Amino acid sequence: MEGSAKTAVVTLGAALFFVVAPGMLLGVIPYLLTGWQAGRHPAGALAARIVGALLIAAGLASVIESFARFVVRGRGTPAPVAPPDQLVVSGQYRVVRNPIYVALVAVVIGQALVLSRVILILYAMALWGFFHAWVLGIEEPDLRRRFGASYEAYCSRVWRWLPTRPSE
Repeated sequence: MEGSAKTAVVTLGAALFFVVAPGMLLGVIPYLLTGWQAGRHPAGALAARIVGALLIAAGLASVIESFARFVVRGRGTPAPVAPPDQLVVSGQYRVVRNPIYVALVAVVIGQALVLSRVILILYAMALWGFFHAWVLGIEEPDLRRRFGASYEAYCSRVWRWLPTRPSE
């Protein structure tokens, strides 16, 4: 497939995966858990709601940037069925290996703060546990197989979940 045609297909695939995966994790499941109904806001909840809104905005921006980076730099998508051809280590990936997962959990925590719903904190914890198991059991072994020494070098510079000082 030619360069521009492949870019168009990859962009469409990334957009579809964005609607399905983050849409389910950040939209459908939280809605099913809360009906988007706020819980009882305790005294001082305004500050928590503001922090929550900021987490939601930053998390969504991070996910969108990461999806775009996969298309442009990696020539692929975050979807396991259409992974990138190139190892993506620029942008947010210079400081944390899994910015999409971190951002998705941050959005759910933000939703919990905005809505004052403990069930969403529990969901965020379960989501992170799933992501951690997925990364250790499936994603990292696949990346090691596909990218070898370059992925190993990347892992030695950048932490899996917590930001590190940017390399280079």
